[in-house]
Amino acid sequence: MNTLAAARLYGIVDLGYLSADTAPVAAERLLEGGVDILQIRAKQTDKSIVAALAEEIHALTAPLGVPLILNDHPDLLRDVPAEGAHVGQDDLSVAEARAAAGRPVIIGKSTHSIAQACAAAEEGADYLGFGPLFATPTKPGRPAIGVLDIATVHGLVAVPIFCIGGIKLANLAQVRDAGARRVVIVSGWLQADDISSAVRSVRSLLIPEEPA
Repeated sequence: MNTLAAARLYGIVDLGYLSADTAPVAAERLLEGGVDILQIRAKQTDKSIVAALAEEIHALTAPLGVPLILNDHPDLLRDVPAEGAHVGQDDLSVAEARAAAGRPVIIGKSTHSIAQACAAAEEGADYLGFGPLFATPTKPGRPAIGVLDIATVHGLVAVPIFCIGGIKLANLAQVRDAGARRVVIVSGWLQADDISSAVRSVRSLLIPEEPA
């Protein structure tokens, strides 16, 4: 299984953009492009559908060693073959999410400020989402925090930090130059004509020493 420390590209199969029927196809394309972690985000979706989707997508991620993360629903990890869960600021604590999972799993947490990032790391999160850097329809009503704190938060927090929120190929160089080492991209990949190619383009710009 890929380690979080080595992960750079975090993809999300988001049912806000996809249907349960098209999500596995999008997952396959993201994996072909080279995402290092894959999350299923299915807000307002019946948990039975999330569980079935996780079963299907895990069959794609497991052979590649890519961790599969469930947005919310850590309790499903008792029965569903996925490697972890992601919680928000208003969700369960990291400890509560681990307890709900009932087994050793990855727990990530969303953070929107340096203070929240430091607190989540102290709380024991395995990785952090940091953003939204730019305004995004994925987080309506959540103000963008910009890129100025990226370098600072990396200096204060030891766990992997994935910058998120409105990141696209057009602004990726700005995000990278501000100190980002890892990124989450949602609509920029899911709405691309060629998802796999879009992922590869991000990798080549984020990690220019690697071949595309």
